[in-house]
Amino acid sequence: MTIKRYGAEGGTGTGGQKLPFSRAVEAGGWLRVSGQTPMTDGEVVEGGIVEQTRLAFDNCLAIMHEAGYGVEDVVHVTAVLTDARYFSSFNKVFAEIFGDHPPARICSVQDLVVDCKVEVDVACYRADRA
Repeated sequence: MTIKRYGAEGGTGTGGQKLPFSRAVEAGGWLRVSGQTPMTDGEVVEGGIVEQTRLAFDNCLAIMHEAGYGVEDVVHVTAVLTDARYFSSFNKVFAEIFGDHPPARICSVQDLVVDCKVEVDVACYRADRA
């Protein structure tokens, strides 16, 4: 089995720090996208939970598309919210994104190391790439 790493050179985090992990890793038909926050060019984009959720998922989707995966290939999402009151708004955006292809999911509330409201990661699978 071949392992392919996307963005292994490391991205840029807050304050310009170099991130020591791949944006995504593909192996055996699986693609695991690292946790994405509502960041653009290494900086958190201000906004409410709806805007931040959309941007975090947009970041995941951009990495997925670069690797040749689509929203229909997502089998699991891990979501971290910093406040339980965001749950309903998060679910609305989640439903808009996944529509007729809802993946399995876990959603928890905890502190994040980045000053934002949400972080998400996705696991995708394509049998034709196994």
